[in-house]
Order: sequence, then C-alpha cells, then structure tokens
Amino acid sequence: MPSRTLETWPHGAIMLDAQHTRFALWAPDAFYVSVELEDGRSIAMLPQAEGWFEAQVNCPAGTRYRYNIDGERDVPDPASRAQALDVHGWSQVVDPLAYPWRHSYWQGRPWHEAVIYELHVGAMGGYADVEKHFPRLAELGVTAIELMPLAQFPGERNWGYDGVLPYAPQSTYGSPEQLKHLIDSAHEHGLAVILDVVYNHFGPDGNYLSQYAKGFFHEDAHTPWGAGIDFDRREVRDFFLDNALMWLLEYRFDGLRLDAVHAIDNPGFLQELAHRVREQVDTGRHVWLVLENELNQASLLRHDFDAQWNDDFHNVLHVLLTGETDAYYRDFAEEPTAKLARCLGEGFIYQGHTTRHGHGRGEPSGDLPPTAFVAFLQNHDQIGNRALGERLHQLCSPQALKAATTLLLLSPMIPLMFMGDEVNASEPFLFFTDHHGELAQAVREGRRNEFADFAAFHDPERRERIPDPNALSTFTQSAPTWADNEHTRFYRQLLSLRHRHIVPHLPGSVALGARVLADAAVSAHWRLGDGSVLQIDLNLGTTALEHPAGTHILFQTPAQDGTQLPPHSARVTLFPVGEHP
Repeated sequence: MPSRTLETWPHGAIMLDAQHTRFALWAPDAFYVSVELEDGRSIAMLPQAEGWFEAQVNCPAGTRYRYNIDGERDVPDPASRAQALDVHGWSQVVDPLAYPWRHSYWQGRPWHEAVIYELHVGAMGGYADVEKHFPRLAELGVTAIELMPLAQFPGERNWGYDGVLPYAPQSTYGSPEQLKHLIDSAHEHGLAVILDVVYNHFGPDGNYLSQYAKGFFHEDAHTPWGAGIDFDRREVRDFFLDNALMWLLEYRFDGLRLDAVHAIDNPGFLQELAHRVREQVDTGRHVWLVLENELNQASLLRHDFDAQWNDDFHNVLHVLLTGETDAYYRDFAEEPTAKLARCLGEGFIYQGHTTRHGHGRGEPSGDLPPTAFVAFLQNHDQIGNRALGERLHQLCSPQALKAATTLLLLSPMIPLMFMGDEVNASEPFLFFTDHHGELAQAVREGRRNEFADFAAFHDPERRERIPDPNALSTFTQSAPTWADNEHTRFYRQLLSLRHRHIVPHLPGSVALGARVLADAAVSAHWRLGDGSVLQIDLNLGTTALEHPAGTHILFQTPAQDGTQLPPHSARVTLFPVGEHP
C-alpha cells in the first residue's frame, strides 16, 4: 500500500466507484480498528504507517457504518459526510457526484460586490425553507448569504458552534443533496453562499477523537472550549484542509468565514489553508476567505484573506447608539467618537492599543483597502450574546438607527446584516442548544454566569430570568417573521444606491481619513477607484451642528436642506473626479 497522502486517501469514507468505498481513520492510539456496517458485516481495517487504518469495502452510497476501536467501543466517523440521525449514531456513505448541478457555470462574484445576509438555517426552517427567501433577498440588494455553522451537532437545535463532525451537514436541516440544492438555487438568483466554519474547537458532546487519537489535541494548551487542537500535526492540519476544500469544491460554496481564529495557535495553518484554497480553486472562480479574529492581525489580510469581521466597527457604534458600556463595551467607552473616526479612517480601532485588560491588541491597518473590513450593526453574536437577545432597534432611537444604517450600507466597507434586520424584526435571537442531563445544567448555569459583569444582571435572581438555552421555547422564539415595511424600503433604497454609485468603483478605493466634528459626530472620506471622493457625515448626537451640505448629495437622513447636520442624521456626498470636499 502507498503511504497516506491527500491524494491516496483523505480522512473518512471516499467512494471509489458506484459499489466500492475506501475508509480511512487516523487512530494512533488504537491497536485494532474495524468498519461495522448496519447490515451486520465487520471488516478489519489494515494498519498503515503513522497511525492510519484503511480498508476498501464493497458498499454503495447510502451505506450506514461506524468504526469499532479495539473491539471495545463503536464511534462515528470523525470525517462522516452525513449522519443518519445524530452525532452518536451511524455515519453514512455519500456520493459527492450524485447531485445534478443546474448552474455549474457559476463562477461567483467579485468580493467588492458583497452585501452579506447572515442567517441561521434551523431558525429559518431548514435548507428548503431558506431557499424560499432568495427572490426577496436578491430584490432587496443582498448579493451573498452567510450560513451559520452546519457541522453536525448534538441534539436537534444549536447555534452550530457545538459541532463535532465538521464534514457532516446537520441532518435535521435536510440532506447533503438538499444543501447542494440550496446553493444551486442561490446561484440561480445571483447570490453567493458563504459558510461559517469552526476549526478552533469541537463541541462538548459527541467528539470521540480523544479516545483513539489523543495527539489531535494539545492537553497543555487550553482554550475556552477545553484542550487546544494541535495544528502542528500534519494529520490534524489535513483534517481541516480537506474539510475546507470539500465545502468549496464538492458543495460549491463561494467562501468560508473562519470562526475565532485567534484560538488557533498556529498562523502557519491559516496561511496554508489560504494557499491550498487558491491553488485548488479553478482559475477565474471567485472564492472568498473571511476571518473572525480578535487579534486584529492586519498582516493576514494583505495576502491570504479577503477580509475580517470588524467587531471594532460594531462595538463603538453600539456604545454611541445605546450608551451601554458593560463588559467588552468598556474598551470603547472612552472617547468613542475619536475611536469611530479611527475605525472609518484606518479600519481597526485596536491596532496595538491597550485594552481594558492591559493587553495590546491588533496591528496597524491603515494601509488596507476599506473592503478588507466586514462592517455590521448586528450579527448572531451581538444579538445572541445579549442575555435577552434584544435587537438594536429596541435599544436606540429609530432615527439614530437609520443614520447608522446609512453609514453601514453606503460606506466602502463590506456590509453584513443579520436575518430580520431589514424588517426590524421584533423577535429576539437567543442562545439555544439541545443538551441534556449534567451538560444541560452546566450550559444553563454557565450562560447565566456570563452576564455577572453586566449591571442589569449583577443580582443572581435576575440572572435566573435569562432564558434556558436548552428549552425548546428559547429556540422557537428566535425565528423571525418577515413582512415588508418602511425599514425594508429604507434598506432597498440604500442598497440600490450602493450598487449603482459605489460598488462599481470599489476596486482601488482608499480611506482618506476621518475627523471628529463634535461629540458623537464624525466626517469620513474615501477616494474610490475611479478618482471620485465619497464623504459620509454622521451625527449621532442630540445637537444640530453647523456643517454645510455640498452640491453632490447622494443621500441624507433625515432629508433636510441647509447648512446644519441635524441630530441623529447622516449625509452622504459623492464628489465627481476632480472635485474635492
């Protein structure tokens, strides 16, 4: 047998032809491994070098199987492409070529065209129900949908960040073929599809790797989720590299959002992932790679990744809009207007600056294009990590929210909205799981204790009112309802302006800086790629400012002529080439 490489046998069950499947498991702590089939067959796997076991079996797509370790325990395939029921049960052989793609010509969209709509598939009813929203979202001006993580998790409902089988799309949402149909249908409507992937940890229930592959983890490296993953090992890196390529090549996702990469203590892995993706993807196809990274590592955005979620943008605007300064918002409470100006002029606010914990955070980012930053006023974290899941329109004035939304949708940064933002959904988005027994109790208590630093929940009795993540009602309350309203029309108007006047000129755009006008008021400028200059004046304060309007106003809210910038207002001006503000 040849030695194992990505080409000879990847992790998991790979069909060789219609009737034969190759199974490969990295189990360096096992003496004996077999493939157990649901029809009763047991096939010994041959030991290979470096802890691998491999077998070729006469079985077609749809076959249910699991691995037996040392004759003592049955476990699912950690690289299962589908689970028949849940994380503890049978894995299933999947034919990656079975789905007949209808839009195989789709090559994606350039990154600068991205207007992203983040959604939770379970809260929207599953893969088939998500598809029903595509005509509405495309008409609104959305160009990409971002799915919260799909990796199979324990139970029937979960945010997705407790996934333990990264290759298996969550079975309660639909089949792998239904997921491919969702992506195919999105492409039919001109929508790119991004998947949120979690490579920094496994969930607390259903991960069996430590029982036969202890080397998968760094026991002496701790993360908020337990022992860190050992990305120094080739087998571990390949497990996640194979996974990224599966989503992009087999499922034809248009991009990946990598969750919390600050918890991956191996920058080389991130660079290798980016390089492998660029090498494997067909020339001419647009594939986006986006980070979530508390470290604000601008260096990763210069060559390897398209953009980063800019939490700084959200956090400082949240402080200005709501006045909240609890917990991590304390890092933005001092001179928030100056911080907002830095964000608009340079990208990150924290570029080596010291946080409330006394640690330096971030790298200089002023040389990066504005499209290297994904901006948002809400996302799953920023709503769901509130104790009661309130949405922003329930926390600030309607006119201030309109002004901030104008900044979000008409700045040269890449805008992201969360499901329901466009209708000011009244439903909360709560943190929900489906754990049981002692784990359910631990999650319930841990969730409530997270808010001890928030003034409203210092009192333990008040924390008891925080919804139980495991209650079915917590999940059902989090499903938004949609009906066009004035806010929807506002989104549609702004996105129409963005696509007509800003998006075509984003390549080559640069920030020209931003300045403080007054408390809670800033003026920011960007030179677009065609030489025109975009200016956004924002006043989130309660006092009108003397700030004359020019003659090239693209949009303003509230609509008002004159020399003043009213309270809770935004004015967007687009100066033609050769004219300067």
